[in-house]
Amino acid sequence: MRRLVVVALIALIAFPSCRPAAGGRLVYGLTLAPSTIDPHVGASSELGIPLTSVYDPLVWLSPTGEFVPGLAERWEIGDGGRTYTFFLRHDVRFHDGTPFNAQAVCFNLERIADPNTHSTKARTLLGPFAGCRVVDEYTAQVSFSEPYAPFLSAASQVYLAMASPTAVKKWGEDYQFHQVGTGPFVFKEYVPKDHLTLTRNPDYNRAPGFFSHQGPAYLKEVVFRFYVDPATRAPALESGEVDVMGEIPPADAARLEQDPKFRLIKVPIPGQPLQIYLNTTRSPTDDLRVRRALLYATDRQAIVDTVFMGYSPPAYGPLCKVTWGYDPQVESFYPYDPERARKLLDEAGWRDDDGDGIRERDGQPLKLDCVLMGWGFMPEVGQMLKEEFRAVGVQMEIRLLSYPAAVQAAAKGEYNLIPFTFSGSDPHILFSSFHSRNAGGGFNWSQVRDPTLDALLEQGMQTLDEAQRKKVYAEIQKLVMEQALIIPIRDYVNLNGASAQVEGLRYDAQGWFPWLYDVKLK
Repeated sequence: MRRLVVVALIALIAFPSCRPAAGGRLVYGLTLAPSTIDPHVGASSELGIPLTSVYDPLVWLSPTGEFVPGLAERWEIGDGGRTYTFFLRHDVRFHDGTPFNAQAVCFNLERIADPNTHSTKARTLLGPFAGCRVVDEYTAQVSFSEPYAPFLSAASQVYLAMASPTAVKKWGEDYQFHQVGTGPFVFKEYVPKDHLTLTRNPDYNRAPGFFSHQGPAYLKEVVFRFYVDPATRAPALESGEVDVMGEIPPADAARLEQDPKFRLIKVPIPGQPLQIYLNTTRSPTDDLRVRRALLYATDRQAIVDTVFMGYSPPAYGPLCKVTWGYDPQVESFYPYDPERARKLLDEAGWRDDDGDGIRERDGQPLKLDCVLMGWGFMPEVGQMLKEEFRAVGVQMEIRLLSYPAAVQAAAKGEYNLIPFTFSGSDPHILFSSFHSRNAGGGFNWSQVRDPTLDALLEQGMQTLDEAQRKKVYAEIQKLVMEQALIIPIRDYVNLNGASAQVEGLRYDAQGWFPWLYDVKLK
């Protein structure tokens, strides 16, 4: 045995590149240049990829789906889910030396809630926030106007980041360029559309137990660069320009998967799938029979096999399969059945009397206005849908718009079909898509206004008992599909490519955000 140990040590000395080492510089490819990376303001997943390493959450969501202590050592839920009291660590300082305490917690949550912050995602995660009270130096109590079961999930996300009050007050609207957290990496520099640089926090020593070590992170520096064009991503990885690249196109992923110099890390994303919202207030999709016909006419398996090369599973309902609360019963809804689609369209009075392949009613062709954006291979998905709908006598006209223009069209209701996807670990994410208060201006792009659905969504938000919550969300998923409010396409899977020299890379329970704390370079 002693001889084997000696031989192993000699091998490590002779071939140092074969063993992981502390230090080094990792280059990570980002696929979107966000308009803002202030986590309290912006909504993109892309901002969380670097910033998850800058901030520690109040609570961590572990890989097994449990909430464990973070900046809060423990917490108590009171008043039926209307108050959350956090008992904080006493030994934490922000990177600029500012003490982390209850006052800092309240400062951050009140900043998010302030309308002048113009928060997008963070404010929605706060739900019915009613205020934050400093109980003592290391105890903060967060209050809500009604029970709010998803708050621990929200508190685990980077969008509710605990930022240094000193830095926020100093930099104001420019805080996104000078961010200060408490995490394992320090924010060094951000040049929009070019790069973002983090450096190791030498004082970090409070990682939760699901990480593999304690003390500072291994990497000395992490540089994030932007690769908006999908065609540039795999070449950047293969040339050594980057060490890690997110959202690799499926065709490139298939090639990288066969090359031992690289690893393909397939991360399912919880939340809502890539889905096509059907506008219930605009003809002809205001007719339930037409909406159901479109679902039966959609061959989702063919789409994921062709466009996504089988790397993404087909979606069946408004939640991805890996999301807590997913109900597998939705998988029985709307199997691919073009003949059934034709019968439903016949029942709705749409018939092809002139033999041109497109159905008509009262002299008007059965035509759909479809708004698409350029992300997520939506143009390719749109072309396949157009062909599948044409096979049952439906004409679909596609308008490819920028994201701002698509949002504007959605706000005006100027579409029959429009896609979107939301990521998140709690099924409360359905509230923004299907509650009446979010129609006509929010993200309820089906424009559904249903009192029964509203009541269920509110019940799901307020119910603390997990078993009962699952039942509520099962009913919500069933109702969404019975009303044919969406066409689910595919569960999102982030295809990350990494050099084989990168070790210890994992992604958090949200799916998008890398844990860089344990990462080493060979």
